[in-house]
Amino acid sequence: MADRLTPAARVREVPAGGALDLEALIAEGMPVILRGHAADWPLVREGRHSAQAAAAYLRRFDRGRPVTGYIGDPAIRGRFHYDASGTALNFQARPFALAEFLAQVLGDRSGTAYYMGSTDLDTYLPGFRSENDLNPTGELFARHVPLASIWIGNRTIASAHYDMANNAAICAVGCRRFTLFPPDQIANLYPGPLAPTPGGQVVSMVDFAAPDLERFPRFAQAIERAQVAELEPGDLLVYPALWWHHVEALDDFNVLVNYWWNAAPDFLDSPMDTVMHAMLSLRDRPAAEKQAWRAIFDHYVFGPAESVTGHLPPAAQGPLAPLDDQGARRLRAYLLHRLNR
Repeated sequence: MADRLTPAARVREVPAGGALDLEALIAEGMPVILRGHAADWPLVREGRHSAQAAAAYLRRFDRGRPVTGYIGDPAIRGRFHYDASGTALNFQARPFALAEFLAQVLGDRSGTAYYMGSTDLDTYLPGFRSENDLNPTGELFARHVPLASIWIGNRTIASAHYDMANNAAICAVGCRRFTLFPPDQIANLYPGPLAPTPGGQVVSMVDFAAPDLERFPRFAQAIERAQVAELEPGDLLVYPALWWHHVEALDDFNVLVNYWWNAAPDFLDSPMDTVMHAMLSLRDRPAAEKQAWRAIFDHYVFGPAESVTGHLPPAAQGPLAPLDDQGARRLRAYLLHRLNR
């Protein structure tokens, strides 16, 4: 990026060590780096020795289940994204044996981009977490095990996107750069199509390496709000759900391990379903009506729950009452009936 489009803010750093209270870190509402938190992981130590040693260590846990690898032509410069039409992806996916994929990444000198993303650790590398793991404290993690995934590749770019879960990301082998944006920068990042998407989530259409400010002028405003995290092996980056993050793998062999979790109960539906339903029911209504519906949403959804139900006896609250699993099932059945009318 040009100098005037380089983020000035660095992600805050805190010393590693002691109990890992992820809930407290997320409650701060900002990204934070714990330098060297996983420096003693065996994978990190092997990676510091060599890429080959790290790959050999990973192969110890391989049980033969095929993984999905993504392959991009050298022309994409490692940026897994869309083709020129914006309707198709600029890479291919195919199954690999893990050993084959690792060999391709380590042996390729053509500039081809290789990427294995969001691969469940317990399914594909059983036993890995017994030697390399986070141990967060708190009541939430006594009840819920975070989803742990591994990401492997060469010099690749995951275009800016957001996840609906909180994230704790360990840079295990190689170096990575995260450029992070608060959720309110969504419009300035010019989100792409809802489908297809390169990795399951909407991504920014801006090429961060060569931003076209005539086509995407508000991107300059997004960069003013961005924070950058330069990660070395063993560093832990923690950031809240819905923060946009643009991830660059900076070495010829890179491994990242991440953990996703959310405090929301399992019976809640995805808010993105609500967004799409709102497109169906609200987006194309007159502007004055939309403003009125904004007030209704503020009252029923975004405002304090007690203001909605405080004046009603419990027997009269119906779906306005705090949800539990049974209440969620009833409300879902009602909506399905309405949608299928």
